[in-house]
Amino acid sequence: MILCQISDLHIKPERRLAYGVVDTAAMLERCVAHIGRLPQRPDVVLATGDLVDGGTAAEYGLLRELLSPLTMPLYLMPGNHDERRALREVFDDHPYLQSNSAFTQYVVEDFPLRLIALDTVIPGQSGGTLCDERLAWLERALAESGKPTVVALHHPPFITGIGHMDRIALDSSAKLELIIARHPQVERVIAGHLHRPITVRFGGTVASTCPSPAHQVVLDLARDGADHFIMEPPAFQLHWWDGQRLVTHTEYIGDFGPSYPFREDGRLIG
Repeated sequence: MILCQISDLHIKPERRLAYGVVDTAAMLERCVAHIGRLPQRPDVVLATGDLVDGGTAAEYGLLRELLSPLTMPLYLMPGNHDERRALREVFDDHPYLQSNSAFTQYVVEDFPLRLIALDTVIPGQSGGTLCDERLAWLERALAESGKPTVVALHHPPFITGIGHMDRIALDSSAKLELIIARHPQVERVIAGHLHRPITVRFGGTVASTCPSPAHQVVLDLARDGADHFIMEPPAFQLHWWDGQRLVTHTEYIGDFGPSYPFREDGRLIG
């Protein structure tokens, strides 16, 4: 099974530039086209939040258009830039979004890996949380099955060392880690928000973040580092499940020229 994770798309209305600089719509188009050209078709695409920039219906309408070429099942999750009601209304044919709960959380049972999506949104705030209600829901969901599982959320449940992003982090990471540690079937905890690929041990498993198909956050480990983004190569991640373990690959978006066949002695073939 191949799970494709995209994150932090930040689509603006009328294809406007994010920060007046980043053409997020065009970059998402390139990402979707790249996914379509992969030699092995992903079984599912999961978008881990900050789908749009302002949470408006117009933005979600454009997002829907940009994602429409994807031919595999698509699952969406909110991030701190999203608005749950508008997301549900525009993607009203996505039944997993249409719960009566205040939170957009769901379980996907259709694949060799079980997918659990958590809602970390605090309306009007950049940081995230998992309140007791959301954590109790996760505990119940994990207790229902010992099937290998990926838990997905927007805000990463760990401190990264990137000071300005850590100030808008998840405020309930320790509680989440205790729950994950009680359920060894969790193969990975995946997140977005950081616009960088980052990996750490967490709750007896691995937690990771996904880069953006648009702009990335500058890698600055100073505690008082300023909030900057950079046009490093856009990317997404492919999580390959071989039936026993989950392996993550970061796939860069773009045309990097031809591939060159080579031999073990380091010489090109042909």
